[in-house]
Amino acid sequence: EMTLRAGIFGYPIGHSISPAMHRAAFGRMGFDATYDAWEIKPEGLGEAVDGLRAKDCLGANVTVPHKQAVMAHLDEIEDLARNIGAVNTIINDGGRLVGTNTDALGFITSLRNEGGVEPGGMAALLVGAGGAARAAAYALASEGVESLTIANRTVERAEALAGEIRETGTDARAIGMEEKGLAAACESAGLIVNSTSVGMLHGPAEGRSPIPAGAIAAGCVVYDMVYNPPATPLLEAAEKAGAVCVGGLPMLVYQGAESSRRWTGRQPPVDAMFGAAKEALGL
Repeated sequence: EMTLRAGIFGYPIGHSISPAMHRAAFGRMGFDATYDAWEIKPEGLGEAVDGLRAKDCLGANVTVPHKQAVMAHLDEIEDLARNIGAVNTIINDGGRLVGTNTDALGFITSLRNEGGVEPGGMAALLVGAGGAARAAAYALASEGVESLTIANRTVERAEALAGEIRETGTDARAIGMEEKGLAAACESAGLIVNSTSVGMLHGPAEGRSPIPAGAIAAGCVVYDMVYNPPATPLLEAAEKAGAVCVGGLPMLVYQGAESSRRWTGRQPPVDAMFGAAKEALGL
């Protein structure tokens, strides 16, 4: 019986908590596999991806800056990942490399399990228009949200994403980040999602919220993809307003759990993954 291997491609990779999470899952399942952080420079990506075709390799997770560039090196890309325009999980299927995106499912699963929310029929406001926002937007569209407003500093990026989402049959529009427009969008939203790094520890906008103070209504659901700190300025404001709060850690765990399920064919122990993730973050 050979030990199988998986890992995560990124550059730089020092901060990743994926190794802790996946090692805990493999250990609890009694699945003989290792998981490592692989620091891969952009110019070495093609060669690194080819290495995943080896018999002992399950596949890999992919993080910044490789989620888009990696797509050119794969044999097959699943529809959802193609729509999102990003691959975060590669599966080695007998030497054929399949690209998928588990962020969308991780996002919806955490909304359900942590927030007790069924997004179908809701009016949603999504802040940001990058890769994580694209995963959330396609996930919300597939769940049948009534409408989606996408707010972004560069309105053109939000417009482009809204246009794609309209093609799926979901009502979508774009706005800028002006306080008045944002506040109005918040008032009519049942779900507010932050996909930007605003409020992130050690980030350029640490201690700040992407949403104007006082704009969050009681009973609204507020989802912040930022997981460090666990209580971001946005979530602190949301809690004061009487909103349902969901932090970013569950999305990280559930997207990892879905990667693990695709590699092993088994249902991974989500509780062990949560425990390892919290420990790795010092929570």
